[in-house]
Amino acid sequence: MSDLTVRKLLIDLDTSFDVRWNGGDAFTSAFMNALSMSFPVGEQFFIDSLRRGITELSPEQQASFAQEVKGFVGQEATHRRIHERFNQHVLNHGMVNHWEKRALRRIARINEKKAIHAVAVTAAYEHFTSVFAAWLLNHPYFLAQAPERLQTMWLWHASEETEHRSVSFDIYRAMGGNEAWRRRWMLTVTVFFLSDILRQTCNNLWHDGSLFKASTWRSAWRHLFAKEGLFTSSFASWKSYFRTDFHPSEHDDQMSLQWLQAHQQTYQAIGQSS
Repeated sequence: MSDLTVRKLLIDLDTSFDVRWNGGDAFTSAFMNALSMSFPVGEQFFIDSLRRGITELSPEQQASFAQEVKGFVGQEATHRRIHERFNQHVLNHGMVNHWEKRALRRIARINEKKAIHAVAVTAAYEHFTSVFAAWLLNHPYFLAQAPERLQTMWLWHASEETEHRSVSFDIYRAMGGNEAWRRRWMLTVTVFFLSDILRQTCNNLWHDGSLFKASTWRSAWRHLFAKEGLFTSSFASWKSYFRTDFHPSEHDDQMSLQWLQAHQQTYQAIGQSS
C-alpha cells in the first residue's frame, strides 16, 4: 500500500492558449490535445470501476484497500476536472472530440460484464498512462517550449499517474483475476488506445490545417519512433505487463517523487490516504 495525496493544482486554466501551444509544434500539440480529450470520460470510468470492484472483496480486503482507493479516486477526479477545463480551450479552437464518443460506447459494453473485467481494463489503461508518464518525466525536452502553466499541468498529472500506478492492478489480483484475462485485456486496450490516439490526433491536425505538412510527420517520427521516441523507448515497459511476475511497482518512480518535491509551490495538498 502507498500514501496517495490529493492535490489542488495552482495554475491558471482560465486563460486560453494557442492551438499549437507546445512551442508551435503542430504534431506534439495535437497529440497531447488528443490524449487530454480521452481523460474526462476515461478517468470517470476508472473511478467507477474501482468503486464497483472493491465491493466484491471480503470485508477485510475492503478495509485494507479503502484509503488507497479513496486517494486514487481523489487524484483521478482532480485530473478529470483539470482536463475538462483544458479541453474546453481546445474545443474552442474548433477541435471535435471523437475519442470520447467511441469511449462511451465501449464503456457501456464493458459495464455489461462482470466488475472484474472493468478493473482489468482499468489496470491496463493505468499501465499505459504510467509508462507514458515515466517517458514524459524522463524527457523534459518534449514540453520545454510549452507555457510553464501547461508544463506544470502535464508533469503533475504524470507524477500522480506514477504514484497510483499499482492500485487497480492490486485490486484485480485481490478479486482473483487470472493472468489470461489480464493479458487479453491489455492487448485489447493496446489496439483501442493506439488507434484512438492516432485517429484523434489526425482529426486535430486536420482542423489545424497541418495534417498533410511534411514538418508535421517529421515531428511525429522524431517524438514517437526515433531512438528516444515515446513508442520506441517505452516498448520494453509496455511488454513487461505480460510477464507472470510483473507488478507496476517495479517501474522506477524517482522522477515522479523528485518532480513533486521540487514543485510543491504549484499545488496544495488537500488529502492523503495512509
